[in-house]
Amino acid sequence: MSALHDFDFLHGDWNVHNRRRADFLDEDSRWEEFPATSRCWSLFDAAANIDEMAVPVQGWKGLTLRLFDPAARVWSLNWSSSRSGRLFPPVTGAFGSDGRGVFHGDDTYDGKDVRVRFVWSGISATTARWEQAFSVDGERSWVTNWVMEFTRPAPS
Repeated sequence: MSALHDFDFLHGDWNVHNRRRADFLDEDSRWEEFPATSRCWSLFDAAANIDEMAVPVQGWKGLTLRLFDPAARVWSLNWSSSRSGRLFPPVTGAFGSDGRGVFHGDDTYDGKDVRVRFVWSGISATTARWEQAFSVDGERSWVTNWVMEFTRPAPS
């Protein structure tokens, strides 16, 4: 079960290396790679946080609002992009005893209903990994379509 401070590792500044498939549903589509920076801060005494990711080479920004539900002991992750100006449906889940956070939700992509999975792993003081995958067959198979590798910037 998750706890209030699960996302404290993410607070502060990060460099982000993105790898994203050109087609989120085609495991054979090419990967595009691009840099970003991210800043995350805490809200609600650690029961929420928000991060803003800047992707200047592509001309957009994204943000994630994370909210902890103390009764259910789960987090909801809510993504938005400056390209759309809307919140996408949330994914919800928790961190396990292995330190991995797994979150699921439902959305549509290119007119198709998709099951969405976010996984947080490789968490340390200076690194973290996030990945997104979509399933169109009831979670029997997944296409990993976006991976972000987070590293702390070198001290100035």
